[in-house]
Amino acid sequence: MHTTLVQKHTIAEGTMIFYFAKPQEFTFTAGQYIDVTLIDPPETDAEGNTRSYSICAAPQEEMLAVATRMRDTAFKRTLAALPLGTEVSIEGPLGSFMLHENAARPAVCIAGGIGITPFRSMLLDATARKVAHQLILLYANRRPEDAAFLDELHALKEKNSNFTFVPTMSNMEHSAKEWQGERGHIDEAMLERYVPRTGAPIYYLAGPQGMVTAMRQVLTRIGVSADDIRFEEFSGY
Repeated sequence: MHTTLVQKHTIAEGTMIFYFAKPQEFTFTAGQYIDVTLIDPPETDAEGNTRSYSICAAPQEEMLAVATRMRDTAFKRTLAALPLGTEVSIEGPLGSFMLHENAARPAVCIAGGIGITPFRSMLLDATARKVAHQLILLYANRRPEDAAFLDELHALKEKNSNFTFVPTMSNMEHSAKEWQGERGHIDEAMLERYVPRTGAPIYYLAGPQGMVTAMRQVLTRIGVSADDIRFEEFSGY
């Protein structure tokens, strides 16, 4: 189906968000993704004219939105330069990366960088629907300047008493901002501090492939069953 670009702007250093009109017949579950195809772009390369993006908008929001790191590729150069009102093709929704139904089991979301996109949708949706799940988000970035949706996620704590937000920064020596929160990579010790020992949490991982692989190894070491780990790897973003 086709839609049009409505808004676009920078949401973190090197990261942009793109808002598209939501087709009337389009419905999705928070956490799913779409394939976005550029129509007759002025340039292309071997990677082609289609990319898969998690929908970072919640289902309750008026528009569809995707966010991405802006690499120097033909697709992303074209996407960044698209005039508002330009038509693109979308396919979806796709994927099964979505919140489990059993509210007795906490959801532990672990995001690396732009891997935050499906979790924004899931957490805003869970808050809007007033689900009873305990929701814990651990969000790793190099610096606050790189962290998309950081202020919005802090504010979400005020709207949802079941939500715990733990951002962590690994490269503050290169930041111009102050930081009072966690530092370093997400590891066993950080999980021990914030994840409940009871309730058999379901773990959700999203981010670069290396980060997702490392976190799966950490969770396996602390005894989490593979059946309780769900993940999305963001390659080439």
